[in-house]
Amino acid sequence: MVDLDQLSTQERQPVTDTPSAPPETTRSAREVFTAISGLVVGMFVAVLSGTVVSTSMPVIIADLGGTQSQYTWVITASLLATAVSTPIWGKLADLVDRKVLVQVSLILFTVGTVIAGFSTDTNMLIAVRVVQGIGVGGLMSLVMIAVALIISPRERGKYMGVVGGIMALGTIGGPLLGGLLTDVWGWRSNFFVGVPFAILALVLLQFTLHLPKPQRDTKVSIDYFGIVLLAVGVSTLLIWVSMGGNQFDWDSSTSIMLVVTAGVAIAAFITVEFFVKEPIVPMSLFRNRTFTLSVIASIAIGVSMFATSVFLAQYFQLARGATPTESGLMTIPMIIGQMGASIIIGQLVSRFGKWKGWMVTGSILTTIGVSLMATLRYDTPFPLVAVYMFVLGAGLGMVMQNLTLIVQNDTAPQQLGAASSNVNFFRTIAGTIGVTVMGSLLSTSVANYITDALDGFVPSTPAEIDALEHLASGDVPKVGQLPDTIRAIVESAYGHGIADSFIIAIPLAVIAIIAIAFIKNKPLSTKNAAEQMLEQAEESVIEVSEAEVGASLSTGSIRIQGASSGPTTGSVRVLEREDREREARDGER
Repeated sequence: MVDLDQLSTQERQPVTDTPSAPPETTRSAREVFTAISGLVVGMFVAVLSGTVVSTSMPVIIADLGGTQSQYTWVITASLLATAVSTPIWGKLADLVDRKVLVQVSLILFTVGTVIAGFSTDTNMLIAVRVVQGIGVGGLMSLVMIAVALIISPRERGKYMGVVGGIMALGTIGGPLLGGLLTDVWGWRSNFFVGVPFAILALVLLQFTLHLPKPQRDTKVSIDYFGIVLLAVGVSTLLIWVSMGGNQFDWDSSTSIMLVVTAGVAIAAFITVEFFVKEPIVPMSLFRNRTFTLSVIASIAIGVSMFATSVFLAQYFQLARGATPTESGLMTIPMIIGQMGASIIIGQLVSRFGKWKGWMVTGSILTTIGVSLMATLRYDTPFPLVAVYMFVLGAGLGMVMQNLTLIVQNDTAPQQLGAASSNVNFFRTIAGTIGVTVMGSLLSTSVANYITDALDGFVPSTPAEIDALEHLASGDVPKVGQLPDTIRAIVESAYGHGIADSFIIAIPLAVIAIIAIAFIKNKPLSTKNAAEQMLEQAEESVIEVSEAEVGASLSTGSIRIQGASSGPTTGSVRVLEREDREREARDGER
């Protein structure tokens, strides 16, 4: 038996060279923020694009002559494009240059935004919002992936807390900015305000962002068939949800056809994902309990998050008669709650490495918040509304970014892009469907409340007659121009209808509490994804080298670096050393 411990260092060195790790460098917070500055600005632009128009949306739809259904579709068209494209961007991030992908998504977003500002009717606006949504889908998923490549999960909490705070600022502060712009320069300015930020983000990305390229030994393979099936299935499902009961009956042939098409497309997509080489949504991810439960929680949280940003503007303007600027100012408690909780809790997670207690607390606060929102009326005292918004915002701030964090912490680096983007994908899909369902419910509820309140009402002035004719058309009303007698009825109907819509989010928020409670409390890693991939590469080389040495020992030979390859019956060097040792022992005797 040959004793490996006696071999020289040169003799034990494997033939295959191991990649050397880069020298350990500790980045300061300033260096990290410089590296991700372009990503943060890009994220802000993406979020701002969806929220800056929310307060002006009643004005936009009224100006373009749109209906409540089109109002909802201006929102859901962008969300749908974001949802469908998110896992595609994420999968591409595992295959090709991530920096290029971020830049492409930002350019797509900017082009879509500029064109949207020149919309001449609601249908054109809906179509252009799809292009805008595709770009946003890339930014939303790629930013999180890039951050994971640069920063370890343990340190990521405080930086993602800042990213979450930026998202909160864009989500809730966007309506304030949008309202101000609408009142001063008109609603079209809402679509141009993000362009300078997008250009700044492109410049910063070019000079500050440096990401490792995906290490792949095989040719890039993209699941085009899966992309088509996913788009068809999700789009058809949303069309059915948004138009059912309004454009067609739930039990009509059109409804049945849409349901069957969506079901077949989604089932085919799931089947395809099991067999393609590079699936958009790897089904193996669902074997990870952390990923599966995080997806469930994201679905529940997504409805609350998107519903709040969409329906709060309608509540303040249509139920309380506020101007766009005033409605933006009224959302400040939501900004404070969500942004403050995101930043503070992110810092605490990084400092102490504990995340589960904060996430459970956040999900409970979210449930309380949506329950309180379901009690709103047009005359609810504003201090109470402010408390409701603050509680809901704090809950969302504690949960949203940490869901992505814990999934990244418990996922192999090779699937980082797919795992991160799919958490966002399911959250966006749920938010889109939730907003669509809530918008449909709102439309029906408002119509019923107005009809009941106007029962027996006899108009006495031409203004009242014109107002009733406008309401009968189904178009979103300009509340400030209504006669006082009808205005009170409309405000009450919208206040009650929006509150009814939030009831849908309550059971989903409860599901989020349960899902988060069962997520495994895994400690946060101190290595970023790039370091983990390097470590795995080194381990693979060592395993191969050990296997080669073991195979050599089993045949009585040891491979020696620098020796010529060829059949051997033993190592001359080892045999000579054994002879010397035997002679020494004989001499001692």
